Parts: sequence; structure tokens; C-alpha cells
Amino acid sequence: MADYVQVFPLGEKIEVLLSAEHEKLLAIGEKMNAACEDAYMNGYNWEALFRYYLEQNDPDILTDMKTDPEAGMYVAYWPLTEENEARAKRFEDIIRALAEDEEALCRLVREHGGEIEWD
Repeated sequence: MADYVQVFPLGEKIEVLLSAEHEKLLAIGEKMNAACEDAYMNGYNWEALFRYYLEQNDPDILTDMKTDPEAGMYVAYWPLTEENEARAKRFEDIIRALAEDEEALCRLVREHGGEIEWD
């Protein structure tokens, strides 16, 4: 599996960490930026994209979720519970599915970029 996203417990939280500066994500980000000029894919814009995607497709993941984006990374975290561990794992699976289907991801940005609250 690619190492651009990880899920791990940290203290009393379960976290999903995305490395926005991973080579694969930088390449995808360039394509997304070509599809929508506002989609400059730093950690803040990954947050905007994921929030939009989850609101449309799996809003349960947003339950109790907090985020901490930075320029080169994006972190989502929840209180450490069984339910939230399942949410974190589903979110990891969604991130991997999006990153592995660049064409669909670029189409999402091209068709819905105006609806996403980019940084």
C-alpha cells in the first residue's frame, strides 16, 4: 500500500494523516490544479476537498471529526472509540480510492470545484 496516508492511535485519539507532499499526491495535485485553478493541493485544500466529498458521500465520517491541516499535511482525528476507529479506517479507504482513481478525482474537481470551499 502507498505510504501517503496512515491511520494510527495517538493518546486518546485516532488519527488519519495524509502527507500532501508525497510524490504521488503532488503529481495528482498538479492534475487537479490543471482541472480547477483553485485546487492548489496543499493540506488546507485537501481538507476542503475531503469535507465536500464526505458531506456528499459519507457524512457519518464527519461525526466528532476534527482536522488540523498544514501546508504539507492534513490530519483528521476523532476521540478514540471503536466507532471512530471504524470511521478513520473508512476514511483511509476513501482517500486511497480517490488517490488511485486520478481520472475520477480530476473529474470531481472539474465538475464540482465551484462548490468546494478552497483555501
